[in-house]
Amino acid sequence: MKLQKFFKLAIFAVALMSFGAACVKEGPPGMDGDDGATGAAGKNGVDANETCKMCHKPSNVDAILVQFQLSKHEYGLAAEEEAGSNTCGPCHLQESFRDVVKRNVPATFTLNATTGKYVNDYMSTTATAYGAIGCRACHSSIHETYTSTDLPKLTTVAAVPMSMWGGKKTINITPDGGESNLCVKCHQPRPFTFNNSKNPANTGDVLDYAALVSKPNDIFFDGSSAATIAQAKIIPGYRTHTHYGTVGAMYAGMGGVELTGPTGYASMVHKNVASCGDCHMAPMTGKAGGHSFVAKGNFNGCNVTGCHAASPVTATNAKYWTNPRAEIKLLLEQLAAKLVVTDNGVTAQILNKNSDTEANLWVGLTAGKYDGYLNVYDPATNPGGVANNGVVCQNANPSSSWTAEQKAYNLTLPKIKLTNAQFAAIINFQMCLREYSLGIHNLDYSRALLKNSIAAIP
Repeated sequence: MKLQKFFKLAIFAVALMSFGAACVKEGPPGMDGDDGATGAAGKNGVDANETCKMCHKPSNVDAILVQFQLSKHEYGLAAEEEAGSNTCGPCHLQESFRDVVKRNVPATFTLNATTGKYVNDYMSTTATAYGAIGCRACHSSIHETYTSTDLPKLTTVAAVPMSMWGGKKTINITPDGGESNLCVKCHQPRPFTFNNSKNPANTGDVLDYAALVSKPNDIFFDGSSAATIAQAKIIPGYRTHTHYGTVGAMYAGMGGVELTGPTGYASMVHKNVASCGDCHMAPMTGKAGGHSFVAKGNFNGCNVTGCHAASPVTATNAKYWTNPRAEIKLLLEQLAAKLVVTDNGVTAQILNKNSDTEANLWVGLTAGKYDGYLNVYDPATNPGGVANNGVVCQNANPSSSWTAEQKAYNLTLPKIKLTNAQFAAIINFQMCLREYSLGIHNLDYSRALLKNSIAAIP
């Protein structure tokens, strides 16, 4: 009985506790009290919107971005094609370029003691081998202080050791604080290197132009037999060329093979009084000027006080435009006509022609529509020499991937034989064609290279 009473009391106690908890609830909130005293005023902050507008306004960065859409730096495909390449990247990829500048990578060739071969030191890290050319390629300090002082700072204005010389010669364009050196850093020729795998004596070092000059009549390449091919330092192929950025060296009056001849080597005054930007970033006319970097058809940079203001340059001006360009065009065509090979009664031009207006950037500069490549047979890149009257030169280094039919056809073609003077002339032709202006950048230097090349070839 006692235990039964205990359980009843326990159940009653639990029920009472639950009932009490259910009855305890919060009442309605009271009215808000009076506002407290106003606190002390805080320190004024920076108006971020106003800071942005120092640069981002219609007359400044906004206009630059629109102009940049007309630049091949913007719409070109090289950044996609070369992504991942730390050797091509320093000129074609934004982050690669910033990397070699930051680390001050030299343009030297270093001998590998183990392999006995030279290695080009001018390359970025593989981790930075990406990025289309954009604002930060040229402007090093964008969005660092977030003020208008960021934009004018350039990535580099230092003198440029030339990769084509293994860093032994330097370009330094001094007007406007050396800003042209930023352009020349990429717009310079690529080195010719000893590339003949058939010749065990080849080291991969850069070609010595001095030897071409001192012994112009010596044989540079002879494709007549396996033995003579194996003696060559370079086997000429379709893509044996200076690459495309010859203009920086030409503007500086450097980079050509200075053969001895009737014309002395000199440079126009341009490199001493004008920067690249003076003409290529002049006030816009149509789609040229500003951050399009296009100078074609825009003479605003030429016709300023201290330059050609008194006698303005136009597209019809004989003294400063039409006559100089016509002279260089004629010299290019005369030199091309002399660069031929004859084998077994068949004559073939050494320089390639290409009438494709998209593939050939220089298609309108010569009547022959030369592109600077060599007219050497290759099933993929130059299968039939169609533009050269169907005659193409024999390839002395056929690929193992060629079919038996392609190899047999190659053997029927004229063999290449070149003197030092002829190979030097090929280089000079490429230099003067691919600087694109037909001598306007440096008429005196272009004229000397071409005239002396013509004179050096019988």
